[in-house]
Order: sequence, then C-alpha cells, then structure tokens
Amino acid sequence: MPDDRLIVALDVPDALRGLQMAEQIGNAVSFYKIGLGMLTGGGLALANELKQDYGKRIFLDMKLFDIGATVEAAVRGLAQFDLDFLTVHGDPHVVRAAQEGKGSKDLKILAVTILTSLDRADLDASCLKAGNVQDLVIERAVNAFTAGADGVIASPQEAALISALPEAAGKLIVTPGVRPAGAGLGDQKRVATPTQAIRDGADHIVVGRPIWQAPNPRSAATMILDEIANI
Repeated sequence: MPDDRLIVALDVPDALRGLQMAEQIGNAVSFYKIGLGMLTGGGLALANELKQDYGKRIFLDMKLFDIGATVEAAVRGLAQFDLDFLTVHGDPHVVRAAQEGKGSKDLKILAVTILTSLDRADLDASCLKAGNVQDLVIERAVNAFTAGADGVIASPQEAALISALPEAAGKLIVTPGVRPAGAGLGDQKRVATPTQAIRDGADHIVVGRPIWQAPNPRSAATMILDEIANI
C-alpha cells in the first residue's frame, strides 16, 4: 500500500483531467485532494469515483464557511459520499456545526487556520486581528481543537508548534505549501520541503503543481515518496 502521508492535489480544471492524472500516477499514490476549483467541473463525481472504483482516499478541500445551520447541512450532504477528510474554516461555530453534520461518519473535519498564501500584509488588508501570523495560527488551532476539530490545515512552519500543543494530542496536522527542493513557490508564501514538513510534525503533506505539472507525474510523486520513506 502506498504511503498515504503524501496527498496529491488534483488542482486541474475538470474531473476528466483529474481522472486522467490519477490514472497516470496509478498505484504509486493512494490519497488525493479535490478542491473548490474543480467543484463545477465534476469534482464531487470524481471524488466518488476515485473512492468507490479505485479505492483511493479522498480529501475534499471545500473550506466551508457560513452560519452553523448551513455548514451542518452541507457537511451532512457531503458525508454521504464516505470520503476521508473535509476542510472547514477554523472558526469554532463552523467546526462545531461540521461535527454535527457528519454524524457517525468517519469523516475527519480539518480546520483551516490561516491560508498558506497569506502573510501579515494580507491579514491587515482584510482587517484581521493584529499580531504575528504564527501566533494567530496557533491561537486558531487551539480554538479549533477545543471546538472539536479532528485536525488542522497549517503551513509547514507552524507544524512543529501545533504538534507540541497539549490540545493537539491525537489530532491530525495536514500541510499544504509543500514544495520539493528546486520547485517554484507559485502563490504560496510559507513553504517547506517534504522532509522538513514531516520532521516538523505534519501527518500528511499536500503537493499539487510539482506533481501534476511534471512531465512524468508518477515519477514526480515517487521521488517525493522516496524522500519521506525513512522519516
């Protein structure tokens, strides 16, 4: 069974290309992320197909945020697909509603702390609370865990700090913003290599463009898996 610590982000425009990518990668990868960008391109159908027909684990990255009743209803609907991970924003009322919505399903609710594409200037422009970004990520992680989150999404730089929290015991840390050595940063601002992220406490790393934009996506994924194999 492939190492499921690597989650490949299928950030391609539609389900057809996502399925083609998954078939190119084949049995080298067991876990895929399907995000909001593919929602109107058949993303939910692809998630269900990869899960039911190919036996893959699925991370549905919807980053839900709304009033509690709406979040609860949305998660209840998504939980019927028997997927593995689902993201919501880390605000406590959202996390609590998501947990209510999933009911008895074994769907892990992962809370977004602060997006890895944002820095302090971005937070200022959004009129968000003053303070160091790392400190705010830690505070949001604690609040999300307290509200019942099964894990958090946080950049590699915060993984070690979060994993050391008493509230993080038994919780998952999933890190986007992971780039193999030499890969471009894209729109990410807080990044690390796969080795650094795992060593700093990440349970799963999410890698997208360095794999699906590679001339040989399967080979690119295998190189990352080889890199983390002995950690």
